[in-house]
Amino acid sequence: MKELEYPFDPEWILKKKKALKRELLKKTQQTFLEKKIAILGGSTTRDIRDILELFLLNYGIRPCFYESEYNQYYADGMFPNPALEEFHPDILYIHTSNRNIEQYPSLEDDRTLVTQKLQAEYERFQALWEHLHAVYGCPVIQNNFEPPLYRLLGNRDASDHRGRWNYIQRLNQMFYEYADTHQDFYIHDICYEAADYGLERWSDPFYWNMYKYAMCVPAIPYTAFQLARIIKSIFGRNKKVLNLDLDNTLWGGVIGDDGPENIEIGQETSLGQTYAEFQDYLKQHKKLGVLLSVNSKNNEETALSGLERADSVLKREDFVVFRANGRRKSHNLYATAEELKLLPESFVFVDDNPAEREIVRQEVPGAAVPEITKVEEYIRVLDRSGFFEVTNFSEDDLKRNEMYLANEQRNRMQKNFSDYGDYLRSLEMKAQIGAFDPAYFSRIAQLTNKSNQFNLTTHRYSQSEIEQIAADPQYLTLCGRLEDKFGDNGVVSIVIGRKEKDVLQIELWLMSCRVLKRDMEYAMMDTLVKQCRDCGIRQIYGYFYPTAKNAMVKDFYALQGFEKLEEDVDGNAKWSFRIPEQYTLKNQVITVMESFK
Repeated sequence: MKELEYPFDPEWILKKKKALKRELLKKTQQTFLEKKIAILGGSTTRDIRDILELFLLNYGIRPCFYESEYNQYYADGMFPNPALEEFHPDILYIHTSNRNIEQYPSLEDDRTLVTQKLQAEYERFQALWEHLHAVYGCPVIQNNFEPPLYRLLGNRDASDHRGRWNYIQRLNQMFYEYADTHQDFYIHDICYEAADYGLERWSDPFYWNMYKYAMCVPAIPYTAFQLARIIKSIFGRNKKVLNLDLDNTLWGGVIGDDGPENIEIGQETSLGQTYAEFQDYLKQHKKLGVLLSVNSKNNEETALSGLERADSVLKREDFVVFRANGRRKSHNLYATAEELKLLPESFVFVDDNPAEREIVRQEVPGAAVPEITKVEEYIRVLDRSGFFEVTNFSEDDLKRNEMYLANEQRNRMQKNFSDYGDYLRSLEMKAQIGAFDPAYFSRIAQLTNKSNQFNLTTHRYSQSEIEQIAADPQYLTLCGRLEDKFGDNGVVSIVIGRKEKDVLQIELWLMSCRVLKRDMEYAMMDTLVKQCRDCGIRQIYGYFYPTAKNAMVKDFYALQGFEKLEEDVDGNAKWSFRIPEQYTLKNQVITVMESFK
């Protein structure tokens, strides 16, 4: 919904929140991801909850809330709480502000006493986080603290050990260090939000004294939006691809009219510097694992000449797909999605032309189309929109562009073979398949929250849940990596099965779409059968739950030799595989190894 995309009108959202919710829920064609979110507040949280719900619905997540009473965040989270335990949250959000800091420095305190107060304040929160993790085992989101509204010591407040600004900075840093060393713990950065919004307006005392709100009411949509960004990222609702126009988007001018020598890029003019900064911003996203693609109405040779300039930050090799032609841009976007084996809703379309934006918005439902106008605002709009909010960052993210470029090489080579089996053997594929390894916990959790097309049950797991499953002897787990002569694809397939005597109930089977039609599923099946035999399992039950996105695996179990036992009117099906005495290996093209050297 465009009204809930940045930049939005916060006061209009507050006024129309009920109508917006009704409209969002009317989208019956959308399959919502159902999640339970517990809000433990140190201030009034009602409106934050209501506005957060709107942004989450817009991301395709339908939340159910548990909400603590006013300022009961610590008691609700730290002590026995049957209601919260029965709720069984998927996310715990601790909404605190600097008004919830219990110990501040006094002017008579020496350095030692201030440090003792600081440590005690930090340990109070640390104990809460660790108790929540032990009891609920779900991701925790914690606010840091906004700066104080006043500085008793003036500018010295930032440097003096007794200054509140100094104290809050140090306490925030301790929170950051905890977040940097603990999985499934995330900082909601209201310190930045308050500065960005304007601290004087954000911390208007009227709203605390009148309503016990931690920030002014008009700022609530901003903080709810930032929180929603974190939650949708945890649950795999980030975008994956930037689909970029060229003329007046990556450089100033129209290259077909002006020629490559006359476009605005580089350090010679202020406008050229602005475009160069934007290109650098995009290139940094490539390092995060965001895929870059071109969608231009220039001819390809002319378009490439702009990137060949010495002062262009982006080069042809930075783009996994380059489409410069006379076709409709919506057509190009769909074609790029098909080539990358991604859904169109994974894309962010960036174009300075409002007509092109509207066409894509109408013809590619689900794709993000930010409103960009002046080049000076491009970075701000994309950055504030939070399309690529980082909650987990794995080695595979750093290599993602290389993986997709390697796929392009594989696709080109495939054209040289008339027999598909010969092509697969020519890739010299090697797989490492085994039980979940701690080194891959982050990537495994990330995959369960991202993979949609090749995911038979679409169950989602946090990293804490993956760790618990890996340690539970009642579960059989498989994690598969795949590499070939073009490169390492990383972890690409996951199986989770629950043992019940001599039966295995498959709760999750998924595979990354970037290795489709490479026979990795057969290698996983062969290993699964071997592992089942080793632990006395004689029968495997598999389940398929259809969604709007996973139709491609409707007959997956049939291809693996399973027998369909039942199927309801909605397409939910149960399959059975009786492990035979003589099992014939299905994989003929991948060498399965214990480890990669």
